[in-house]
Amino acid sequence: MSYKSVDKLQQVLAKNIFHYTKDPKKAAGRALGTIVEIITYYLLETWGLNNQISIERGLEEYGNSDITHNVEFSLHPVVHSSSLTIQKTTQSIGSGKIFRALQNEKYSLEGFEIKPNLLLSNGVLRNACTIASSKDSFLLCSIKKDRGDKFELFIYEQNRKPYAIFECKRVGVEDGMRKGPQTIEKAKQGAYVARTASSLQKIRNEFGEMHGIIYKSDGSFIVKPFADLMEEIIYSQEKELLRRFILTVGVVSNHGNWFTSSNQNKELKVLAQSYDWLLFLKDEGLAKFIEQLLLKPTKYYMPIRNSFVSSYTATKKKNQFTKVQMNVEADKILLDYFAKNKSVIESWFNVISPHKKKLSTLKDELRELKNKDWASILI
Repeated sequence: MSYKSVDKLQQVLAKNIFHYTKDPKKAAGRALGTIVEIITYYLLETWGLNNQISIERGLEEYGNSDITHNVEFSLHPVVHSSSLTIQKTTQSIGSGKIFRALQNEKYSLEGFEIKPNLLLSNGVLRNACTIASSKDSFLLCSIKKDRGDKFELFIYEQNRKPYAIFECKRVGVEDGMRKGPQTIEKAKQGAYVARTASSLQKIRNEFGEMHGIIYKSDGSFIVKPFADLMEEIIYSQEKELLRRFILTVGVVSNHGNWFTSSNQNKELKVLAQSYDWLLFLKDEGLAKFIEQLLLKPTKYYMPIRNSFVSSYTATKKKNQFTKVQMNVEADKILLDYFAKNKSVIESWFNVISPHKKKLSTLKDELRELKNKDWASILI
């Protein structure tokens, strides 16, 4: 790659994009964090999980519903779905308009409360757009196809209980410092959420061996080596094992704090022992994404760069380059980029934990969980 490190890339972004800010390097660092989230989101889309994704949901702690934690991405069972076609009358599509169209199609909305969200607003798309919620589920909407004078929308209902979560962790280093001062605290925050999310909990014996414990509704429990028990649960059909299980996945990137997958520091070790899976996004991958799409794009990829640049100017009107809000043209091109380069993008990630497992195994486990009969499991 042209740049020796992500730190060099951050300096380029600070100079060329964020020069107008009070602290250009810090602003560039925040943008890099956003890019890590975007890479994670579009990778999940490419894995065929787009209808299962929710963004920034409040996750209840297992056995302690009084405390919730927002997580970047959660994957939920889809309990019902349908398509809907609406006319293009304005530049915006809001939840109210979608609701009225659903009522005209005799779609049952009993028990749902409308959420005032814009699926599309002046060329900016809202990913995982929630249009309504009920006691047990969320109703979401996405654009299935642009038919010129009409939009074909996909309406899907997600159960509130996720079967997996993804969180992204990245911290910048200030000039003149060896480490970011809040690095370990952010690692501990991520570790706490990972360890309190699922019914499968981790315990360690005095020899350092990690075991898992999972309780059943009658108070009985199973204790086994953690990796074995996790795999058993994922490929089980037993309702008692699956109903409160959540697979936890962390995605970390380097930039001087986390070191490398083979040379772990304290922060990375804390996260590796807390998440069920911990993925390491290499400098090479992050740099390639930034160079190809944001700094030196071909003509085809220019809408992505334009979306990024317009989101980070002194006169910006609306951010259109985040995991939540994305320019609609940039979204199409990003999906195409990830589909065409899926194997290359997957090679950007190292698996930190579980030890000796591959990314293909995580994909298999997510596919297995996605295809469970959640309707009967979550009764």
